[in-house]
Amino acid sequence: MSFYKITGGVPLKGTVKVTGAKNVALKVVAAGLYTAEPIVLHNMPGIGDVTSMIEILNSLGAETSFVGDTVTIRTKDIVSNHISLELGSKCKTGTLAFGPLLNLTGEAIIPNPGGCRIGARPIDRYIEGLKALGAEIDYQEGYYKASAPRGLRGTRFHFIKNSHSGTETLILAAVGAKGKTIIENAAAEPEVDDLIDLLNKMGGKIKRSEPRTIEIEGVKELHGAEHTIMGDRLEAQTFACAALATKGDVKIQGIDWMLLSAFLDKVEESGRQYEVIPDGVRIFGEGPLRAVQLTTTIHPGFITDWQQPWAVVMTQAEGLSTIHETIFENRFAYVKELLKMGAAIETYRPEVENPDRVYNFNIEDDKPENPHAIKIFGPTVLHGAELDASDLRAGATLVIAALCATTESKLNGTHHIERGYQHFSEQLISLGAQIVMSE
Repeated sequence: MSFYKITGGVPLKGTVKVTGAKNVALKVVAAGLYTAEPIVLHNMPGIGDVTSMIEILNSLGAETSFVGDTVTIRTKDIVSNHISLELGSKCKTGTLAFGPLLNLTGEAIIPNPGGCRIGARPIDRYIEGLKALGAEIDYQEGYYKASAPRGLRGTRFHFIKNSHSGTETLILAAVGAKGKTIIENAAAEPEVDDLIDLLNKMGGKIKRSEPRTIEIEGVKELHGAEHTIMGDRLEAQTFACAALATKGDVKIQGIDWMLLSAFLDKVEESGRQYEVIPDGVRIFGEGPLRAVQLTTTIHPGFITDWQQPWAVVMTQAEGLSTIHETIFENRFAYVKELLKMGAAIETYRPEVENPDRVYNFNIEDDKPENPHAIKIFGPTVLHGAELDASDLRAGATLVIAALCATTESKLNGTHHIERGYQHFSEQLISLGAQIVMSE
């Protein structure tokens, strides 16, 4: 297994450009199942999850090429409607194939989603939506076995709680269904709109009639199209936190700064500064960091994938900071690694009057031992340690922590990072980070 050796204490300075958004790339690739004409996707990140999703499409009959940052997909014939357990375990987005397979072949056999284990995946929300569209679905021996003997048909479906991937799964199904579908309480993330943009270029008829309502007129067939994937706001925030934690000055390009507005509000609250620049944002500032209290929420708020890197920043802030996680029931696994480095963090469960309203996860998936919040006492001097990355964002978080440390750290499990960040260590090295990659 590969690992990083990281020597901290160097403020990051310079310019870095983010790649295409991972949470768009995986979804638009799935759209390639719908047409024999080429779909050309630019700004595609060269990351492990994309490679895994392309492998899934190839196993179903798609023809693909990946040259530079451009992926081309065409599917002349669906040769299988069965995703293997091996391929499905590599990433969580194999479920996006439900709609195309059901519309094109009438059947789909897809394993329980893989990917990072940061909490229970509420796939029940996807399944209920697909059933509303007319699918019959059973779960047997690790697989969801679905059929649509009368074809998928338009419906009105209301998500009980926000579901980003669930919304996209239903969009990819409803675009080829018969009649009109209305999705209520649909996810409002900009990544969803990027998928809608591609599908409309392919001949789909999809619109947001309200911020959280999506209307879809099913079409008989889709055609080829060309699309450029939006910049990755999660990657941009990771680099921003690395700049903040190391007292650096970094320009981040390739991103619409408005997509970071909830994060940038906290940057200002902490006493640091940002400046809008062409094609991005600059993160900088001097003087002590101030403690900040925040609660993760759905877009357009401070999203869950931002909280782990932000926790490292707050270890360097003066006073008591808090983070209340409301999206996943178990997303503080990285805390024990920060404690190894000397961080002063306590986990706890806040008193919540109406948990089912406050928390976006399924309450029945929660366990009494799961903390839902942390207190961070700062500032603390972090020291080097041997660290283990448990998931994608936790891995990037521990890299940031090691960049703050006074001595060398060794980070194991870097394959998690490579699933979602392209050339992450090289990008940081270009900003002055001292990282050695080893096998």
